[in-house]
Amino acid sequence: MLLTAQEMRAAEERLLADGVSAESLMEEAGRGLAEAVARFSPQVGLAVLVTGKGHNAGDVYVAARHLRERGWSLREWAAFPEERLASLTRRQRDRVKELATFDPEEGVAPGTPVIVLEGLLGIGSRGALRKPIKATVQKLNALSRERGWRVFAIDVPTGLSEQAPLPALAVKASTTLTIGSPKAALLAPGAEDWVGRLEVIPVTGLTELKGADPALLTTPASLRKSWPPRPASWHKGDAGRLGVVGGSPGMAGAALLAAEGGLRAGAGLVTLFAHESVAGELAARARPEIMVQVVRDWRGVLEYRLDALVIGPGLGRLADRSLDPLLSDLTLPVLIDADGLNRLAKTNLFPLQQARGPRLLTPHPGEMARLWPDASDVPPRQQAEAFAGEYQVTLLLKGARSVVASAEGQTGYNSTGHPGMATGGMGDVLSGVAGAYLALGTEPFQAASRAAWLCGRAAELAWERGGQSMASVLASDVLAWLGRAERELWQGGR
Repeated sequence: MLLTAQEMRAAEERLLADGVSAESLMEEAGRGLAEAVARFSPQVGLAVLVTGKGHNAGDVYVAARHLRERGWSLREWAAFPEERLASLTRRQRDRVKELATFDPEEGVAPGTPVIVLEGLLGIGSRGALRKPIKATVQKLNALSRERGWRVFAIDVPTGLSEQAPLPALAVKASTTLTIGSPKAALLAPGAEDWVGRLEVIPVTGLTELKGADPALLTTPASLRKSWPPRPASWHKGDAGRLGVVGGSPGMAGAALLAAEGGLRAGAGLVTLFAHESVAGELAARARPEIMVQVVRDWRGVLEYRLDALVIGPGLGRLADRSLDPLLSDLTLPVLIDADGLNRLAKTNLFPLQQARGPRLLTPHPGEMARLWPDASDVPPRQQAEAFAGEYQVTLLLKGARSVVASAEGQTGYNSTGHPGMATGGMGDVLSGVAGAYLALGTEPFQAASRAAWLCGRAAELAWERGGQSMASVLASDVLAWLGRAERELWQGGR
């Protein structure tokens, strides 16, 4: 669920009234912050604590204490003198002990990993930034840009608020570690450039609240609730039969990425249906586990036994009228992407209106504009919800903060990924992964949410631990790291 600043403050006040101490909340939050930092930045180095005077700074000091125990060096960049700190924040600072001052004008030893924990202002701030916070934010943004530091904003990036979701000046965070529940301002259209990667730090009593916006942020904890482990007796038929309709001359790679995505996500059997003009190339390049079937007319796919079908990756001009029966007549779940979506747009969505089974659409903004041009100026969430409701489908609207909406009124935001995913093939992998979950019997909203989270986390791991730069991460790297991402989820990642 999403909370406003007022709702979060009210929840905190209820806990305090029930006898929970502010110090215990701060301790739990700070410990969770340190765990998240260690997960995202596994190489120990220097942690710079950029602090204000309120309880956000207290959370930073608790996290710093735990990071020091893990081997991190600490430096403090304080916007206010110690005597101006809130009393609880001052006590937490004293517990860190021997905290050296960070001089922004000095360099850091070459090769030292540097992260920043930013806790200048909390969720209650509003309006334009004033001195000395303004100067600190300006300097921090300049240094992080010049030196490539990873900035972790605590709860919300300073300067971002519900009143001004697109501020003139705010901290540009690489990652925002929001405490308890995600805040509405963090998911406002356009806020991604300030928020960066979004992670929720659970705090007892602040994570499940009534009366809040029911939209969800996908997290490992939420995924595990609806993702049962495989029984020991399973065989490949139980794991689902996935078909992929894709590929054309010059675009064979898209179909191959989707098919392998289905395999890596655990589909028991994956069949790639290919037009005779490209079937030979696909068969020669495909992994041996992928079955390639030649079809002259896409209606031939109707004869095969499948549990789910992915339509569209790399079809190009081969997305002709013979595709329409697959879009409308199949009673099994069908995921429609890429040129499958373009075919739908050419038919004024008629096959979608006649669809006899569950449909999951995965457009990027350009494809969405072709599907529904009259709503191109509507914010992503409202666009996805309205389309899903009108056409009784599930829609995954891809973007920096992908949105999933179902016909039943569920809405979710994906929390993983990074800008390096803005490269060809990522959507094809996503389609295959989501298709595998559909073949397994997962309902479309959960299938889309799982796939988006896992693909995003795999891309993060390829950058954080795989030796790639952010910009060099490829769709094939996501395939290679999918298994590690799922293992991390089941090993208790938040």
